[in-house]
Amino acid sequence: MMNENSDFLPIISDGNDEKLDNSKVPEILPILPLKNTVLFSGVIVPISVGRKKSLKLIKNVYKKDRLIGIITQKDAKVDDPQKDDLYQVGTLAQIIKVLEMPDNSTTVIIQGVKRFKIDEFVKEKPYFHAKVTELTDVLPPKSDDEFEALIGSLTDISIRIIEYSPHIPQEAIFALKNIENPRFLINFISSNSDIPPVEKQKLLEMDDLKERATLLLEHLTTEVQKLELKDDIQSKVKLDMDQQQKEYFLHQQMKAIQTELGDDPVDIEIEELRKKAKDKKWSKEVEDVFNKEIGKLQRTNSASPEYGNNINYLQTLVELPWNEYTKDNFDLKRAEKILDKDHFGLDKVKERILEHLAVLKLKGDLKAPIICLLGPPGVGKTSLGKSIARALDRKFARISLGGLHDESEIRGHRKTYIGAMPGRIIHNIKKVKSSNPVFILDEIDKVGNDFRGDPSSALLEVLDPEQNNTFYDNYLELEYDLSKVMFIATANSFGAINPALRDRMEIIDISGYLVEEKVEIAKRHLLPKQIKEHGLKKSDISVNKNILEKLIEFYTRESGVRQLDKELARLVRKTAKKVAFDEAYNIRVSEANLITMLGRQKFSKSSYQGNDYAGVVTGLAWTAVGGQILMIETSLSKGNSKLTLTGNLGNVMKESAVI
Repeated sequence: MMNENSDFLPIISDGNDEKLDNSKVPEILPILPLKNTVLFSGVIVPISVGRKKSLKLIKNVYKKDRLIGIITQKDAKVDDPQKDDLYQVGTLAQIIKVLEMPDNSTTVIIQGVKRFKIDEFVKEKPYFHAKVTELTDVLPPKSDDEFEALIGSLTDISIRIIEYSPHIPQEAIFALKNIENPRFLINFISSNSDIPPVEKQKLLEMDDLKERATLLLEHLTTEVQKLELKDDIQSKVKLDMDQQQKEYFLHQQMKAIQTELGDDPVDIEIEELRKKAKDKKWSKEVEDVFNKEIGKLQRTNSASPEYGNNINYLQTLVELPWNEYTKDNFDLKRAEKILDKDHFGLDKVKERILEHLAVLKLKGDLKAPIICLLGPPGVGKTSLGKSIARALDRKFARISLGGLHDESEIRGHRKTYIGAMPGRIIHNIKKVKSSNPVFILDEIDKVGNDFRGDPSSALLEVLDPEQNNTFYDNYLELEYDLSKVMFIATANSFGAINPALRDRMEIIDISGYLVEEKVEIAKRHLLPKQIKEHGLKKSDISVNKNILEKLIEFYTRESGVRQLDKELARLVRKTAKKVAFDEAYNIRVSEANLITMLGRQKFSKSSYQGNDYAGVVTGLAWTAVGGQILMIETSLSKGNSKLTLTGNLGNVMKESAVI
């Protein structure tokens, strides 16, 4: 096996230029294949010889003229190369010395002489012999300034590479500067450069010395760019490490100074917690737990993971609004005005909120109701919660329960676990800094359960007015009063709600809007909102009642107004584009340009026009967006005492047909 030995730096014997040029390439040469090594003329390299037939070749040739042909293998993984595994262009080499190493290996020092090309292999046993033709280097004229500049650039960039490479001895710079022959300089740099063997082989096969120098310069430029980038990265890393070490050293010094002055960071942190605790309106039980945890913190090493857990727990305790409430606004007319302004319709919900406010105003103390707004998507259930909070002057909190499977999301994690935190109920109470917010439990009908627990069961305590004044969070390990929180749940399907949860909530059904109601909602809320969000003025677009009705009937099919909002946004965007491009357009949206702006109608409207055909009966169907008629047909066929019903018929209709 033959490998390039990285312990040796290939050198050039510049004093034998004339001798090398006058050397003749024999017609028949013994061929020695090498792995990962391309030999150039004039370059001296050591190679390790391991194959038996290669050792035999070296032994036989060393006794004679010491001339061999060096050819590079195409694939270094091939241990026993055949003719097709070798390149066709190689270098005639002279064996200078054969060394027997202490580990019984053989090292051969060879020097490149001239290039040759294999014409044909004449012998394969015991090693390759080939008929070859000498290749001549094409030298540019001495007056070629471009070639001289190329040589100068090669020298300069090679020196830069050596300076960036600590593993290359600096004596190589001296060797470079003392090479006067440009051909040997190119060969020397080619041999030493960190270029893949495939690219080195391309350099070897090039006859024109100027072209060879140009390609070599391209490779060296790429290499120096990589080295500069690597050096830049290493400098930044070193700078960052130095900065980190400096900061660590300064922190340690500061800690030592603060300890001497009695200003230990741990003591400062504990003192800040104590100051916050003094202003808290918590019970004796909470105060005792706080003092106990503070004492434990003082005995804990600040480098311990337990210290971080204790700090987080104590910060949660002091940040929770224990018995801190926002003052309700009992101006009933104001509350009614806010609710009417924000939402059109929804009279049942508004009436229930005003009733609660009225009783609270008269009695002064009343447990908050647990309301569940039941209705299809897009009717304004979640946004209604925000309006209620605004009407009461309370803080607003919201969590989405859709897809919730883990009970600890509600009750929290045990504080002994790494990364433990309170449940989402307590977390949001802490976030809004009030113990009586309006709290939306969104999509309560989509709560799931699995091996991690049943969140629905955890919600039972939250939503029970008789129990939620002593809600227990696993992280706090204390009871927290949720009785003043106004919980408002939202759901789309009544049947999907856990029966035990249904029993604890006051269900208020919010049905879909009528067309007239949707028109009013669009005029009052949706269209002005879209105009504002798209940076237009009210005078830039006008949509009358008739167009809104067409939009609702032929472009939307829903109980709520979510799709209507999207279609209005499309209308406004089309207008915004025309305004931005200074195009002329009709401010008033008409039936004629409605299709141009929104495309063809998505839905059709059918009406009953009489039924005079035998075998056809008119059926009525119920949907979430209103009633529909169905034309049910019968056909006469040879009977088999069976009734076949086709189509997606409901059970009631099937029973009616059978009877």
